[in-house]
Amino acid sequence: MLKPDGQQQIEEFFQAVALAPQALLLLDYDGTLAPFQLDRQRAFPYPGVVPVLQEIASDGHTRIVIISGRDTSEALPLLGIVPAPEVWGLHGLQRRRPNGVIEMLPIDSHSLDALSDADRWLSYQQLRDKAEWKAGSIAMHWRGLSDWEIEDMRGRVLMGWQPIAEHAGLELMEFDGGVEIRVPHKDKGDAVRLLLSETDPHAPAAFLGDDATDERAFRAMNDRGLTVLVRPRWRQTAAQVWLKPPEELLHFLTRWLVASKSVGGETAAAVSG
Repeated sequence: MLKPDGQQQIEEFFQAVALAPQALLLLDYDGTLAPFQLDRQRAFPYPGVVPVLQEIASDGHTRIVIISGRDTSEALPLLGIVPAPEVWGLHGLQRRRPNGVIEMLPIDSHSLDALSDADRWLSYQQLRDKAEWKAGSIAMHWRGLSDWEIEDMRGRVLMGWQPIAEHAGLELMEFDGGVEIRVPHKDKGDAVRLLLSETDPHAPAAFLGDDATDERAFRAMNDRGLTVLVRPRWRQTAAQVWLKPPEELLHFLTRWLVASKSVGGETAAAVSG
C-alpha cells in the first residue's frame, strides 16, 4: 500500500460499496486487467479476472466502464464480458455505450495533416513496423527491445515528432513501452470527470490503472473515490493504494463482488474478510 492508511481506505471503501444502491468501477485495460504482450492482440486478462468481472456486471449493482488507450473495437473481444460494458477508447477520444453506439470526437483537418506528417517521418526512418495507427493518434511501441535499442528509438522518435507536435498543437504522450502522438482534445481524466458527473455523487467509485497515462484519471477522481495503482513494481503516483497483479488485483475484484452482493448490509461482515 502507498500510504499507512491504505488498508483502512480499502476496508472503508468496500463497506460503502456494500451499503450503496449503486457503485462505479472504472478500469484501464492493458497493464491493469491484462499483462502486456508483444502481440497486442493476445493481451488477454489475467486468469480469473473475467469470471469475477462477469459476475460483478451480472449482479447489476455496479456500473463497469473500461477506459483504455486502445480502440474500443480491440478491447471488447479481449475482455469477453457479455453483455459488453461501456468502453472509452483512445484515451477518452472515443466512447462506446453498452447499446453499441460509438461516439467519436471530430478531428480537424490540420491535426490529420500533422498525423500524416508523423507517419511519413516514420517511413523515412524505416520505423513503421513498430507503429500502431489509431483514429486521432499514432503510437510507437518498443516493448521487447534491448535497453540501448529503446534509448535509440525513443530519442529518434521524440526528436522527429516534437516539431510536428509543436507546430500542429498535438500532444506527445509517453506510456509504458512507447510514445504516442495524438490530438489533445480529451484524455482519461476528462472521461472520468464526465462519468462521475453522470453518477450519483454518493455512489462509491474507483479507478484502477497502471500507466503514466492513468495519472490524469487518478487526479480527476479528486477525492471523489478510490484510486488504485495496479502494477508489479511501485512508481510515483497520485493513486491512493497500490496492488500487485494478478493476485492482489483478483482479491480486490473478488471483494468488490462480495460487497456488491451484500447491498443493504445483510452480509457486511463478509465484506471485511
